[in-house]
Amino acid sequence: MSEQAQEPQNQAENQEVETQVYRAPEQPAAQPEPAPAAAAQNTLPDDDLNLAMLAHLGGILLGFIPALIIWLMNKDKADKAFVNDQAKEALNFQITLVIGYIASGFLYIIFIGFILTLVLLLANLVLCILAALAAKRGETYRYPFALRLLK
Repeated sequence: MSEQAQEPQNQAENQEVETQVYRAPEQPAAQPEPAPAAAAQNTLPDDDLNLAMLAHLGGILLGFIPALIIWLMNKDKADKAFVNDQAKEALNFQITLVIGYIASGFLYIIFIGFILTLVLLLANLVLCILAALAAKRGETYRYPFALRLLK
């Protein structure tokens, strides 16, 4: 009889052990990371950052015209070196794309021009957005493929 009395008692103990929930020890709250040193040293005015960003974004819809206008307005101003550099970079890239569009126009004869035009349009969209984001952060951006006609 003592064995039968111990069985219900052992089963009750096993159930108590199985129902206990494991709780991980509490961790301290995560501390926010400090801003990168480059962002802290960015002393460019917001107007310069916006103009540089617009030089890149304007190329998506209007081609080389916005970059040309921004570059011509700021090329002689010493305090606008960042805007001047980014406008020249955007202008060089847009001129490279115009050359690519002309080449794809000739290639329409053998049906490759359509594919090349789509590739150029997609590259223009993606790379201009990446360049605009970098310019807004105050970083100089270099397009991976662009003829450096203006230096």
